[in-house]
Amino acid sequence: MRIAVLKKDRCKPEKCSPFGEKPCIKYCPRVRTGDKTITLNLDGKSVFITENLCSGCGICIKKCPFNAISIVNLPDPLENQITYRYGPDQFSLFRMAIPKKGKVLGLIGQNGIGKSTMLNVLSGELKMNLGRFGDNTPEPDEIINFFKGSELQQYFIDMKSQKNKIILKPQNITSIPKFVKGKVYDLLKKNDVGDNLDQIIEQLNLNEILDRQISVLSGGELQRVTIAAAYLNDGDVYLIDEPSSYLDVSERINMAKLIRSLTNKGKTVIVVEHDLAILDYLSDYISLFYGVPGVYGIISHPQGVRVGINIYLNGYIKDENVRIRETSIKFHERPPINSIFDSGEKIFTYSDLKTRLGNFELEVSGSEIHAGEIIGILGPNGIGKSTFINLIANEAKSYSEEQEFEKKKLKVSIKPQYIKIEDLNLVSELIMKIKLSPHLSQSYKKRLLNSLNLENIKNRKISELSGGELQRVAIAKCITTEADIYLIDEPSAFLDVEMRLNVAQLLRKSIEELKKAAFVVEHDIVTQDFIADSILVFEGSPGLRGKALPPQNLREGFNQFLKIMEITFRRDSISKRPRVNKLNSNKDTYQKSINEYYYIPE
Repeated sequence: MRIAVLKKDRCKPEKCSPFGEKPCIKYCPRVRTGDKTITLNLDGKSVFITENLCSGCGICIKKCPFNAISIVNLPDPLENQITYRYGPDQFSLFRMAIPKKGKVLGLIGQNGIGKSTMLNVLSGELKMNLGRFGDNTPEPDEIINFFKGSELQQYFIDMKSQKNKIILKPQNITSIPKFVKGKVYDLLKKNDVGDNLDQIIEQLNLNEILDRQISVLSGGELQRVTIAAAYLNDGDVYLIDEPSSYLDVSERINMAKLIRSLTNKGKTVIVVEHDLAILDYLSDYISLFYGVPGVYGIISHPQGVRVGINIYLNGYIKDENVRIRETSIKFHERPPINSIFDSGEKIFTYSDLKTRLGNFELEVSGSEIHAGEIIGILGPNGIGKSTFINLIANEAKSYSEEQEFEKKKLKVSIKPQYIKIEDLNLVSELIMKIKLSPHLSQSYKKRLLNSLNLENIKNRKISELSGGELQRVAIAKCITTEADIYLIDEPSAFLDVEMRLNVAQLLRKSIEELKKAAFVVEHDIVTQDFIADSILVFEGSPGLRGKALPPQNLREGFNQFLKIMEITFRRDSISKRPRVNKLNSNKDTYQKSINEYYYIPE
């Protein structure tokens, strides 16, 4: 089976050859013999590829200057397993995950691999087409028959008869204020079908924002309100897309407990989640997505949670004989004994600091940071982490240290929590700046472009990028700017599991190679473990006062933070990945008794 995919957002016929024949058309061997394998659409804005005429030679892929074409050969049996396709030469999804009543199905895979597409099909927002279009589009009864013998048959029977009420919690919550107006309390009260509002307000800590307008909520507040509204709507099926974005560790656990409680009511729940610890905590079983992002996605057969996540990390699905990643992802069971910065040059010293923003007060204990050191920052939302980043930036810019009667000014580069890139129009402009940067080695530039996969989006406008793509561009812009200190706020937001770990490893190697220093705010515990040399913990009362403690080594820092959160992690015996212990379980009680909240084997 051969599929040909044209990424229309990348196809630029007017730019690749303004006055002549397009390279993909000009050099296609089948076109030269008279076939219309590749043709220019009537609007002139893109080309069209006829799959059954394509020989799969790959010449068009090499000739396209915008990387807009993908030709992929797949096993023939998959031809009968296609469930949805956006168009004749567009993204294809193969198979469907199987939801079960009273269970939570977790979905894991790269961005652009079809997870949100599958949720939209199951919600009815996209009509399943089995890869057929126009007059040949399948009727509901044909779709029901397609899944005969599985739980999906009954699911689509119920969908046809509108028997089940389906609740979809979307991935992109930032657009919600454009369509929903009014106060938080009024919105939640309107959705409170089962008279559970007081319980949900308490469980998700919403008391302090009930009188606020939806339009002024922060990302974390908007996420909690969206989850609360979905829960209160009292559906039969809950489709929840990336519920942990913007939430701190404690809020993620509260969210996970709430979603899991739906199974006690016999609800069907499907969750897309990139935080491995939360996915593990949430799910009863999982399905893996693999393929080529933006081209095709294949859904694996269901797996047990522990086994499935370990298979994903290992990169080989044994029962399907498919390798989805060349190398496995490894975790360190114990914190590094010797840190790279132990003998590193001191870059910056800051004294005790205090600042006030309205009714919020932040107190910072003085410390220092060395060449090659990354200080990871952990703390709940609203405790002053982003305020601390801005405070350190101002201190560094006005930093003075008497060295032979000269004052030393430090350069600072910031990747903020909420990203706005106004000095660039195209991603290619940033790539060109990186390639021309004299302070960066060629090997470093190549590693950065490959790790963040920037070449594939180089012709895209900044304004058209998705959240994950914009995050990758912002990280690249930050760490390629010449500076002494890098301040990076929530680098894993909107990124999938693999890209999170790519970014973590890139930040580690970058700071080490550049011999600079960094502060990194990150809520994903697993990602923070990959990034940090030491941990700076925030404590206090969110929204009222915060205190930044001096940095500590990884063991002490994670212990102190997780003790505040009242959460413990154990280690998987095979992959060594961190797994959240259930509250008051034997492992949870034991680890708390020995004051080991994180670094302990299963």
